[in-house]
Amino acid sequence: MTILLPLGENLDLAAPLAHYREHGYARLGRVIAEEQLERLRSRAEELMLGKRVVPELFFQHDSDTGSYEELRYGEGYVGPSLHYRKLEKLERDEHFRAHLENPLFERVARAVVSDAVSIYRATLFNKSRRGGSRLPWHQDAGKFWGLDRDPVLQIWTALDDCTVDTGCLRVVPGSHHRGLATPLGGSIPANIVERERADERAVEVPALAGEVLLLHNHLWHGSGVNESGAPRRAFTVCYMDAGTKCLRRKRAPREFVRVFVHA
Repeated sequence: MTILLPLGENLDLAAPLAHYREHGYARLGRVIAEEQLERLRSRAEELMLGKRVVPELFFQHDSDTGSYEELRYGEGYVGPSLHYRKLEKLERDEHFRAHLENPLFERVARAVVSDAVSIYRATLFNKSRRGGSRLPWHQDAGKFWGLDRDPVLQIWTALDDCTVDTGCLRVVPGSHHRGLATPLGGSIPANIVERERADERAVEVPALAGEVLLLHNHLWHGSGVNESGAPRRAFTVCYMDAGTKCLRRKRAPREFVRVFVHA
């Protein structure tokens, strides 16, 4: 199974990691093979349409209006549809699992996180042909995540061309240096967004299919709606120190999947 292009096999990580540490994000370039992209796109459609069932996947369908505030929670799989906003726990699928454990991602994770690595989540974010949802400014960390320490690394793969028209990522460079906007994390309140002039400071980060980005969990990021009429899919994995513990008490604490464990 070919996952990486030759460029990705021995990519020099010094410059991307320096950019990630300074700005909170970085490009690794177009390093994923087209045959791998097609595998993941096809598998994503099979899962959304119910043609393949992987136990315990998490599904969230998009709102009818494209409004983030009108998303419904707790419904899970609601039937065959290509309008799911996200699919989580994709480490349970063999194609997505192979992707997130490829040698390039292992080199990055061990350089940034630890020699012992687990994942918090492996998620497909989908903006369907009808537009998807606008994602407001947010941070992927805080009490909402229920961990004893915040993760710092997400590796994001564009499965389709992610342009301004399709709702590419927007970031506020350097925003990770100031930590969490609120202890809870997640969506950033409007008054803080205005105070920090996030919309003025924002940078669009378009990516071609096969490009890979590094994101710090504290980086302010969001995205717009898809106005292209073509699907816009990206697969993102949050890597963290394998010693990270779940703090939740209402249910049994989560156990996280170790990765890059070689026989």
